[in-house]
Amino acid sequence: MLHRLALHLLAAIAVPLAAADAQVERWGVFELALPGPAGGNPFTEVSLTATFTQGAATHEATGFYDGDGLYRVRFMPETTGEWRYLTHSNRAELEAKAGAFTAVAPGPGNHGPVGVHRTFHFAYADGSPYWQLGTTCYSWTHRTDAREEQTLRTLASSPFNKIRMCVFPQDHPAAEQRFFPYAGQPPRDWDTTRFNPAFFRHLEQRVAQLRDLGIEADLILFHPYGREWGFSSMDAASDDRYLRYLVSRLAAFRNVWWSLSNEYDYNRDKQESDWDRLFQVVQAADPYGHLRSIHNGTLLYNQTLPWVTHASIQNGAAVLDPERAVLYRDVYRKPIVFDEVKYEGDIDRRWGQLSAEELVLRFWNGFVAGTYVGHSEIFRSPADSWLAGGGELRGRSVPRLAFLRRIMNESPPDGIEPIDKWQERRTGGQPGEFYLVYFGTEAPGTWTFSLYKDGLKDGMIFQAEIIDTWNMTITPVPGRFITKKLDAYVFEDAEKKSITLPHQPYLALRLRRVTDSVR
Repeated sequence: MLHRLALHLLAAIAVPLAAADAQVERWGVFELALPGPAGGNPFTEVSLTATFTQGAATHEATGFYDGDGLYRVRFMPETTGEWRYLTHSNRAELEAKAGAFTAVAPGPGNHGPVGVHRTFHFAYADGSPYWQLGTTCYSWTHRTDAREEQTLRTLASSPFNKIRMCVFPQDHPAAEQRFFPYAGQPPRDWDTTRFNPAFFRHLEQRVAQLRDLGIEADLILFHPYGREWGFSSMDAASDDRYLRYLVSRLAAFRNVWWSLSNEYDYNRDKQESDWDRLFQVVQAADPYGHLRSIHNGTLLYNQTLPWVTHASIQNGAAVLDPERAVLYRDVYRKPIVFDEVKYEGDIDRRWGQLSAEELVLRFWNGFVAGTYVGHSEIFRSPADSWLAGGGELRGRSVPRLAFLRRIMNESPPDGIEPIDKWQERRTGGQPGEFYLVYFGTEAPGTWTFSLYKDGLKDGMIFQAEIIDTWNMTITPVPGRFITKKLDAYVFEDAEKKSITLPHQPYLALRLRRVTDSVR
């Protein structure tokens, strides 16, 4: 109460800046720009925050120095209506600036940030389901404008709704690197107390463009590559300062996720306790609680820790069948995203040699297990392939993943759950409502109607479709199926019907309940 009273008293004497009729969408970005001191080191010597209030709701956003004597504070309103703000600073030029704006209804495509839904799944803030179908393109924002714009055009026509991307550059010659995050000279003459605003402006421009395409930006905050730049071996104070600066600039973007590292255990300059600390720095700096994860090499981070919102896993073997994928759910009790399951490609490294068929198989295995899978591709020609630098997608998996995205969107909004995980590993869905039976590399000629007991009773009516996941077809099965209890575990069709299948791999069945009982 005293805190709110103090804010009201300060607001009464503050310098007004913005008219009350200024508007921004709910889950959009309100930005306050203020002139301030440019002398000394503004990155370390000047503090700036702003308190945003709406009724009893109070949020604090941290400002940042954007160069040339200009400071900014960004805020993402999570509710509609009038918001008032008041700045706080150790410099008179930035202190006690007050104003207001109105958050209006979100426009088309704006569903808010993504969060965890029903333990194992994701949903947007407005309740819409978010079916993760991601790709990895590490250094696409470290290329030429022409190449980066080409990547955006490719993404716009792709099925992917998330992209994993590095903040720091990888192994590229200095002559090809347009921006570095710090003042100084490559390869290692950096002043880590002085950021290069142009680097971060460029990054956030691309993040905003992804947002406008409906694509989540899964930002990889550290990685063990590009050691010649020295960004993977900074001291703890520099690491923490970098994270706070980055979060202050980007947390107001609704499509941001934080991935603490790619292959974190290959970074030999950090210990497990360092990653614990860095997670907590991000968590404390982000007023919106964006999703947080960390990606592994050969050593798995402790994904049960409270600052980890979902598990980001590298393990191709885990999705060779649905049964192994389910185990990660049981251990971590969080959404599981197999962000790296090896890649479609033809290079001489085994992690880049999957056929399109193998990659699509892994996606479907993960899907029916109630988990999520990530894509990328790498081919010998061109040498700078999608995985590292974006550009164009060439792999044959992409249209099949677009087809999978369609199947996802037509699935129950609460997500796919394993139906009988210890026995019938190839079936996922929602008990009593919806089933996907995925046969993978099997080539069956028939399937006898048989479903695990949960959610079922005698007389429920289902319709079936045959899905060819490779040829991307959906074929309705004539007639209907009526459930009848067979034994303690299984319901069958009352007339013991079966479905004839075409003896080919990569088939699935989709079963949907159409009524509760026979009339």
